[in-house]
Amino acid sequence: MFRLIPLSLVMINVGGLLALIGFFAYAIDDPTFNLIGFFYGVPILLGGLALKSAELEPVPFSKLTSASEIKLRDLQATPTLNQIRKDVTRYRYGQEAHLDLALEKLGLSPSDDDRPVLKGLQESEIDGAYALTLEFYSPFIKIDAWQEKREKIAKFFGPGIKAEIELDEETEEVNVALIVDRETATTSPA
Repeated sequence: MFRLIPLSLVMINVGGLLALIGFFAYAIDDPTFNLIGFFYGVPILLGGLALKSAELEPVPFSKLTSASEIKLRDLQATPTLNQIRKDVTRYRYGQEAHLDLALEKLGLSPSDDDRPVLKGLQESEIDGAYALTLEFYSPFIKIDAWQEKREKIAKFFGPGIKAEIELDEETEEVNVALIVDRETATTSPA
């Protein structure tokens, strides 16, 4: 639950409230609350505003995950897939985009302007195996480049992962399905 609440919003609200108390205390000549407001409220408020400017919002699920898919995730998902799911579905600070370093290491991010943008994700079952599908908006990197990197993607997010890549030409989205290879995966619960 706390991962869905932006830290910047909490800091802005707490800092703003303390700063208002400080200004009010200054107006009524109460030095104790005045100091609390100015020495704690204003820095917390400024810190919250700074975090807000560096905030990266969570990626939404494009499809509701069913109970059977959650059960399959608990049984088969690798620690890497669980970490990806948890990382992209929470607020992040100080990053340009979700999975930006992974895309760069895979050679799928030639520049900040051409980088694919993670727009959604979904969990599913493919041939009895758990799959986490990452949905990238990728108008600058064509499907051929993604297909060439398929094995590299599987190794990068592996071991025990197969990658399937599909293009939705209508939306220019590239769907990267990271599928647990049940024969080679070493799984552990989330």
